[in-house]
Amino acid sequence: MALNYLASISHYIPELLVCFTMGALILIEATYGNDEKGGSKNMFYWGSMLGLLCALIYQVKGLGIEPTHIFTKSLVIDHFSGFAKIVMILSTAGVIYLSKISKDLYEGTKAEYTILAMGVLVGGMLLASANNMLLFYLGIETLSLLSYAMAALKKNDERSTEAGLKYVLYGGVTAGMMLFGMSHIFGVLGTINFSELMPMLSTLSTEQTAILIPSFLLFFVGIGYKISCVPFHMWSPDVYEGSPLPVTAFFSLVPKFAGIVAFARLTQVFFGGDVGVLKDSWLVLLSIVAALTMTVGNVSAIGQRSIKRMLAFSSISHAGVMMLGAIVLGKSGWTAILFYSVTYLFMTLVAFYVASFIQDHYGNDHIDRFSGLIKKHPVMAIAMAITMFSLAGLPPLSGFVAKFNILAAIIDKKFYVLAVITALNSVISLYYYMKVVRVMILKDAESDEQIGGFGFINQLVIGAYTLPVVLLGIFWQKLIALANGALLLIK
Repeated sequence: MALNYLASISHYIPELLVCFTMGALILIEATYGNDEKGGSKNMFYWGSMLGLLCALIYQVKGLGIEPTHIFTKSLVIDHFSGFAKIVMILSTAGVIYLSKISKDLYEGTKAEYTILAMGVLVGGMLLASANNMLLFYLGIETLSLLSYAMAALKKNDERSTEAGLKYVLYGGVTAGMMLFGMSHIFGVLGTINFSELMPMLSTLSTEQTAILIPSFLLFFVGIGYKISCVPFHMWSPDVYEGSPLPVTAFFSLVPKFAGIVAFARLTQVFFGGDVGVLKDSWLVLLSIVAALTMTVGNVSAIGQRSIKRMLAFSSISHAGVMMLGAIVLGKSGWTAILFYSVTYLFMTLVAFYVASFIQDHYGNDHIDRFSGLIKKHPVMAIAMAITMFSLAGLPPLSGFVAKFNILAAIIDKKFYVLAVITALNSVISLYYYMKVVRVMILKDAESDEQIGGFGFINQLVIGAYTLPVVLLGIFWQKLIALANGALLLIK
């Protein structure tokens, strides 16, 4: 019994390392927070990066371990969530560095931002690997509650306060609906463990199936809210625009990845077997939601002049594309989601880094502020252009390979209508991404003044993030092979 308990705890060592890092950061801030020499700030940031590095190393090491049986002989520990945790840890490290150099956060709140980001990361990691409804709810609430505080970090800014309030209201309602759905599922099936739910779904009576269909809808409301899928996307543009830019970048990555992974795992667990009308009705609903999410996100992004707001709608559309990988219910879909998440990580970091420095310089992120960037900072303009091309899915960049893998997976399952809708949405997205490129290259700069944030170190960091966007579009086979070894294994 003790050995089994220790074995179970060992699977959460990365989460424990992040929690330990959070505690250490709180102690550093409480002890040295008033130090005016700046040494405590360096200690704080290096401490956060060291903690994330330890968690990353352990998580990477864990992917090399053969899957171990838990609960039943049919369900094994999935390395899919482990791979996703690596992406979330890298995302957190990227946005913490952005918060350090950004002027959009008050200097006095940067420590709070880092600590809250660590807490959200823990919630996201729990959510991605949850194996019962209780742990699932704990993960999503940990992630959500700390996110509300992050959205309102600029307390003297009305838009930031409004963003935090909207986030709280929407989050509270969806969490209540999800908990209500969970209670119905437990009432019908008598268990909260996902491994025990799966075999029960194939033996349901007609009455039980009729009860569970709305119960599953309510359950998935909480996940739909985190990934901003239609019709739970209303909060996203306002919260993204009102939040400080490092917070917006963080929301585009960690909570979204955690939600997508949870969505994909639960779809596989609940509907991966032969569960009749319950599975059919669910997959039809998910197909409609994914198509609407892509379309609403892309069409809404066309008229946006704020880069943050445009990227918010863009992230909604990308969530819709990643949802298609879950609908496939197969190896190709899982691989496509993992590859997409890695490429989306680097594309998002480049876009938000460039936007952050421009907003710090001009005081806003209006698209006209990017005018003539190619003449003042050609390397940064090229990096941003590559990112826009990749987000639009143009070859030979990684965004094209990511979307191609999704399309190949759904075509293989004969979802031809979804494939056509996905292709059309890629064409639509090309229009608003190219607007940014056109402004940077063809329009004259508003002034010859250099943008202070584009120093050598920051340009080097942005260049390092841009490199995988290019290389993963050419040398993508190795990452695909790694993703194939990190799938949820159902024997």
